[in-house]
Amino acid sequence: GLFARLCEADPAQETTLYGAAVDALHALETRDTDAVPPYDMAVLEREAMLLTDWWCPAAGVAVSADMRAEWAGHIRTALADAGADRSALVLRDYHAENLLWLPEREGDARVGLLDYQDALIGHPAYDLVSLLEDARRDLSPGLAEAMIARFLDARPALDGAAFRRDYDLLGAQRNAKIVGIFARLCVRDGKPRYLSMIPRVWAHLMRDLGGEATGAMRGFVERHVPAPTDALLARIAAEHGQ
Repeated sequence: GLFARLCEADPAQETTLYGAAVDALHALETRDTDAVPPYDMAVLEREAMLLTDWWCPAAGVAVSADMRAEWAGHIRTALADAGADRSALVLRDYHAENLLWLPEREGDARVGLLDYQDALIGHPAYDLVSLLEDARRDLSPGLAEAMIARFLDARPALDGAAFRRDYDLLGAQRNAKIVGIFARLCVRDGKPRYLSMIPRVWAHLMRDLGGEATGAMRGFVERHVPAPTDALLARIAAEHGQ
């Protein structure tokens, strides 16, 4: 069954399932990726702009060309190193709704993969962030940190501090993107149910923006990007006929 449904039905399975999903990421770092396009700065920047292009206008912010350029500049600067990493196949939607538990198999084969058609070659932290900063469910307290440690323990050659920095940076990029996507799903596509998930994603974004490496991005968000309060989300839903 899907990881999300299994964790819902039996929370005691969560640590086992997430541990297997973290371990299975190793297989994605050893694949032949010659034919896979890169998760390069152009893609990272385009995705991050969804925050200013969809969430900000939905929240009532008039976004100027200078404001867009400033956000793009922060993304390019902050992610220059992380965005140059090409050491893993990145599925981009590696989370509990897209993972199947197949316990009759052995090892990494127990983790079945769904929705991998948009895979790119990029940084190994990205899918770990996708898994542990899930837009659709809250993980048990402490589980994310335990899983990051598990990931790093299996890769002693990695610089743990640098990896955690890149994890935060890529998490910030990803969660900024998701806030924008969920706003777009409401405003453009008439799917207001996605608004209810924005506060969880915003909380992930705030966590990601808590470190030194993300200071410039955090400053921009604090100055220009409204937080998704209940009142603001209700207004957005009402304005779009929901």
